[in-house]
Amino acid sequence: MAAFTADEAAQLKQSLEKRRQLLLEEIRDELARSGEQHYIDLAGRVPDLGDESVADMLADLGAAMVDRQVIEVRAIEVTLKRLASGDYGSCVDCGADIPLERLRAYPTAARCISCQSLHELTYAHEGRPTM
Repeated sequence: MAAFTADEAAQLKQSLEKRRQLLLEEIRDELARSGEQHYIDLAGRVPDLGDESVADMLADLGAAMVDRQVIEVRAIEVTLKRLASGDYGSCVDCGADIPLERLRAYPTAARCISCQSLHELTYAHEGRPTM
C-alpha cells in the first residue's frame, strides 16, 4: 500500500463508499423513471417524427447515464477490494506509489500518472468506430 496513514486510508474508503451509495441511488431512480416511460407514450400518441426522435434520444440518454454509473460503481468496488487487500495506492503497472493528492482527486486511480498517460495513448482508439 502507498505511504499514507490509517486515517487517510479511512477517509478515502469513506469517500468511496459514499460515492458508491450515491451512484446506486441514482441508478435506482433512473431505472424507475425509465420504467414509467411517459415520454415514449407521448411519442406514440403524436405521429410526429420529431417527437419520436426526441423520445428515442431521451431513452438512449437515460441508458447511457446508467451505463456510466454502473461502470463507476464497478471501479469503486474494485478499488475497495484493493484497499482491503493492501494493494490500494500502488500502481497496477509499475508498482510505484500513487500520490495521495491523486487519490483524493480520483480515488479509483489504479495507475500512477506516467503509466496512466501511457495507457491512454496505447488504448486511445478503443471504443471508437473505425473503418
